[in-house]
Amino acid sequence: MIQFTEEDLKQLAEKGITKEKVRNQIQIFEEGIPFVNLVKAAVVGDGILKFTVREQKGLVNKFEEAKDGLSLLKFVPASGAASRMFKALFNFLEAYDPAKESLEKYFGRTNDSDLKVFRDGLKKFPFYETVMDRIKGKTTHPGEELYLFVKEMMSEDAMNYGFYPKGLLPFHNYGEHTATPFEKHLNEASDYAAVNGEAHLHFTISEQHIDMFTKEYGKINERLRKATNTVFHVTYSYQKSSTDTIAVDMDNNPFRNSDGSLLFRPGGHGALIENLDEEDADIIFIKNIDNVVVPKAQEELTNSKKMLAGLLLKVQEKAFAYAKKIDENNLTAIIMSEIKEFLENELNVRFVDKYSSFSIGEQIEILKDKINRPIRICGMVKNEGEPGGGPFWIKNSLNHVSLQIIESAQIDMSNPKQVDILKNATHFNPVDLVCGVKNYKGEKYSLLNYVDHKQGFITGKTQEGRPLKALELPGLWNGAMAYWNTIFVEVPLATFNPVKTVNDLLKPTHQVS
Repeated sequence: MIQFTEEDLKQLAEKGITKEKVRNQIQIFEEGIPFVNLVKAAVVGDGILKFTVREQKGLVNKFEEAKDGLSLLKFVPASGAASRMFKALFNFLEAYDPAKESLEKYFGRTNDSDLKVFRDGLKKFPFYETVMDRIKGKTTHPGEELYLFVKEMMSEDAMNYGFYPKGLLPFHNYGEHTATPFEKHLNEASDYAAVNGEAHLHFTISEQHIDMFTKEYGKINERLRKATNTVFHVTYSYQKSSTDTIAVDMDNNPFRNSDGSLLFRPGGHGALIENLDEEDADIIFIKNIDNVVVPKAQEELTNSKKMLAGLLLKVQEKAFAYAKKIDENNLTAIIMSEIKEFLENELNVRFVDKYSSFSIGEQIEILKDKINRPIRICGMVKNEGEPGGGPFWIKNSLNHVSLQIIESAQIDMSNPKQVDILKNATHFNPVDLVCGVKNYKGEKYSLLNYVDHKQGFITGKTQEGRPLKALELPGLWNGAMAYWNTIFVEVPLATFNPVKTVNDLLKPTHQVS
């Protein structure tokens, strides 16, 4: 067992991490994290709902009729830095010297296809004019111009885009101004997450970027307020230091830095379940910062969000009524059967085979436990080859079957049967959630009670040139929500436009005109 030094204990106290938590995490490294057991892919008709146009309108109307009496919140994970988005540009700056070779020779030598796409689409980027104004008159040939363009974007003493949070980069060009994802999310919220002209948004960001977000909000708030007739209430939080995880060496001993201190690493987006747990609203919309749309797709996006929220309200009504009956002990055999059917058919809950052999009291306790859970409605888009997790039926170590969003890293790729199931997946997860986090009495669930801690990830990293193993917490929409009641719904592909690399901004879905 790990023996902590006085310095270790001081370090733990500063981070708000207990000795028990560190020991539990080391135990996870020692035991390993088993792959998930896929039963089958969730498809339309078996785990994924698909609504007709008429049904969609009905759900949209349900939400619109109810929303003025509800509290709504848009929760946006936004701590991602833009450095990965510009990987190809950083590589170009390292590999190319305009004084020594022409651009064509560089392309012939490296076959840098990403940079070719970037060069060919240069004028379509929303930051094109800004950068060109800054380097005007400084270049003599095309290779030097492209090099200086990229250098101006990326250098620390220039525009320093690599340091920016992704949410504050210019994504869309409207002529008179460019819009960041941050602005786009505010704009979106006015369409589907506003009540009586007020919209509440919460962004999880890196602490180092708070001044940048505050400054941007000050710049755009008045213009947006007038354009949308909406008052915005924006709050921020940071990933907590107490959610960092211990790193270990290859023998599962705590990894120590050269100064002897323990190495802790950020726990990944799963840590944000703690931030989400501190928010309070009747309906919470969750969407990633880099997934935004241009105006021509806005109406389709808005209707899709309202449809998901309408479905949440519809199933909540029934769940709340049944939960109340259970609490009031107002149950007959027929009502118990109704509740079980509702859980199975509408909330995708699966019961163990021996459920019918349990006593009435035991059955009531099971029904009570299963109906009193947070509910998540998850939009799913048709799989068009984009990377990302997908919807599956899985079986855990206790043989309990449930619907989950699973990442490929959780799947045993050496098992042909599991790979076959993965290949049968028709949809993937765009991170498009509408969440109900309260019970029928209006009391908020403690979301930390519904995490499957065995759905984390162990990854290999290096520090100071030495190999180590790192632990990622169960992802926010993966294991962190594993014990929620879950419904998957097909949503239009047009609602999913992530920007993973800078060249994604060239796609028609990110061109305003």
